[in-house]
Amino acid sequence: MKLLLIYPNRHQEIIGWGDLGAIAEPLALEYVAAGARLDGHQVKILDLRLHPRKLGSTLLEFQPDVLGITGYSMHVLRNLAIAKRAKEILPQCTIVVGGHHATLMPEDFFEPQIDCVIVGEGIRAFRKVLQLLESGDIIKGIPGVWSWVDGQFESGGQPLPLNLEDIPMPDRTLVPEDRPYYYIDWMNPIALLRTTVGCPYRCSFCSLWKVMDGQYYKRDINRVIEEIETIPERYIFLVDDEPFVNRNRMFQLAQAIKEAKVEREFFAYCRIDSFLRNPELILTWREIGLRRLFFGVETIFNHELKDYKKRLELEQIITAIKTSREMDIKLMTNFIIKPEYTHYEFEQLVRFIEDNDVEYPSFTILTPLPGTEYCQTFNHILDLQPNGRPNWDLFDLQNPVTKTKLPKEEFMAEYRNLQRVFIKNYTKTLPSITKKLYNKIVSPQPKDSQI
Repeated sequence: MKLLLIYPNRHQEIIGWGDLGAIAEPLALEYVAAGARLDGHQVKILDLRLHPRKLGSTLLEFQPDVLGITGYSMHVLRNLAIAKRAKEILPQCTIVVGGHHATLMPEDFFEPQIDCVIVGEGIRAFRKVLQLLESGDIIKGIPGVWSWVDGQFESGGQPLPLNLEDIPMPDRTLVPEDRPYYYIDWMNPIALLRTTVGCPYRCSFCSLWKVMDGQYYKRDINRVIEEIETIPERYIFLVDDEPFVNRNRMFQLAQAIKEAKVEREFFAYCRIDSFLRNPELILTWREIGLRRLFFGVETIFNHELKDYKKRLELEQIITAIKTSREMDIKLMTNFIIKPEYTHYEFEQLVRFIEDNDVEYPSFTILTPLPGTEYCQTFNHILDLQPNGRPNWDLFDLQNPVTKTKLPKEEFMAEYRNLQRVFIKNYTKTLPSITKKLYNKIVSPQPKDSQI
């Protein structure tokens, strides 16, 4: 069977300044592709962030039997539009949706243009869907899959327990022409690597731990090394939700990388408390190629750190920023902007970033994401669809979806000023190829190319 996997396009992504600061490889789709190819299916990946005008032509040329789409909350309406367009072009094509939002709120995809919704880790479930389709059987009773049964969506039961060793390595061979364009500002090109899944912490604004039911899963180190050896890019981003929480394992992984003599430069997420507890570990990783860390600073106000359940104090943040500089490790940092902020909080934040010489700050607006304690109801969300669900287009972490203390126009002016003040930190390091790519992505497009 022919399977087309799509990563949707948006002008704003979660990290940095979206298609200006970063475009990362579609790792989740590469995992799904690997599983499907094991069963003999023909697979194509279409990254609409890089090819925003190619949906219609790809559908007509490739003629897929099955279309798979992934995404976050901000992609919900876009994915429904993609599915609708695909059904118009290829009515017999089976359309499957998965990803972060589908796992937490599958009901947002219970629409006529969708045939299946996969919840949780989707590789095994997707393979089962393809198996039933190929044999001509009804898609029904698959754990972790919602499907149309007798005119309504029916659950096949809870997803199967996750076993990382049962998951094939991602297939990075399907988008060779795209790989030079995957980057995080000066780290260009860059690949993604996952060595663990899940997070043991419970930050109030984050739902990643809920997606994995609060569990923390670790891959076999030998398999991680085997995968690194297949990655052609020099730069690798460890996209583990919290890789450095397990000190002994990360020492073992560093030693294995050193013994394997794989020369790469690494970027990784890291909690500030993990960083401060393990300076020897960080220096060990520095020796084998760690060049950059992503700190979720989130806020400079101690009462907000407590509200976010960060288990941090401001002085620890300042110490970590200073220590990373002494270690010659670059930082990308994120700050959450609460809708309740006034001019005072914005001014304090700018002063903090300048006083502490924070090199690569990024900003997100506190958003009641599905799976967090802030999204138990929709009563406080301002912009709703006619069906009573939120306008998910605005859940890109760049728009206030709840009431702001300042008039909204003033709040957004302050927020854009943050980006204007610090965007030079990004643009000064952008390779020329990514500057050209940015101009291509944000250039005006014909109306039909948006579909």
